[in-house]
Amino acid sequence: MPEGDSPTVARRRVRLAIRVAREQADLTQAQVAEEMEWSLSKVIRIENGDVSISPNDLRPLLSYLGVKDKSAVAALVADARIARTRQRQAWFQTPEFRENLTDATRKLIEYEHEASRIKSYAIYYVPGPLQTPDYAKALMTRFEEELTPDQISRRIEARKLRRESLLSRAESGEVTILVMLDESVLRRTIGGPTIFAAQLRELRELIAKGTITVRMVPFSLDAAVTNNASFDLLTLGEGEVLYRETGLGDEMLEDRDATGKHRARYARVWEEVADEATTLAFIDRQIGLLENPA
Repeated sequence: MPEGDSPTVARRRVRLAIRVAREQADLTQAQVAEEMEWSLSKVIRIENGDVSISPNDLRPLLSYLGVKDKSAVAALVADARIARTRQRQAWFQTPEFRENLTDATRKLIEYEHEASRIKSYAIYYVPGPLQTPDYAKALMTRFEEELTPDQISRRIEARKLRRESLLSRAESGEVTILVMLDESVLRRTIGGPTIFAAQLRELRELIAKGTITVRMVPFSLDAAVTNNASFDLLTLGEGEVLYRETGLGDEMLEDRDATGKHRARYARVWEEVADEATTLAFIDRQIGLLENPA
């Protein structure tokens, strides 16, 4: 799909242009809401990317914000039209998923469809799109006190759909996936030995096929990328976005300073950790220990 036809990139371009224009005009979101006779929450959700803005709303908003260039306005209106008409087709925007996934998670899924490169760092468990169904289910049941049955069910289903989409794109060369796993991820037997061994075998197969590239951060290396958060750094047609997760909390960041710091730290640690061959050998040893504990 050409970049200009992407609903994700198109909507991101529109909302970033709105935010930049508002800030350059030295206006608050509350002032914009009052002038446009909108609720403050509508302005916030548009700028956050939670909803798309209609072309009819965008034109007067751009005029109020001082965006007068006809070609710029026309391009943004075209982007707004693309974003709204195609967003409705996405499975993660349907009511059953909107009600049971966080806003940040839905944004992450949307960006995964468009990313050309994804750099993942995990400190607790295998990243969502790489999880087997049994591993995902075992992991989710650990949060039964915090999540409802519907939330657990939909999140497991979402990981399955994410997995199918992302790995298909990786196998076709549309996206490059780099993964750094803390050694604890490859030792923590979530779901028990049988389920965890199957998860490790799946990782091994993906590595062997060249679908993903994985390196392990060994306990012996004092070079953690972050202290307490797993994250995904996604490269899009225009810039980067950062998805950060801590336990049940998650957030999507698009601040250049934050994405830049994570990119630099990731690159540095990537060169210091165990290489692919060493990581694969470690996974093989773990599978052997799980399948033959004696």
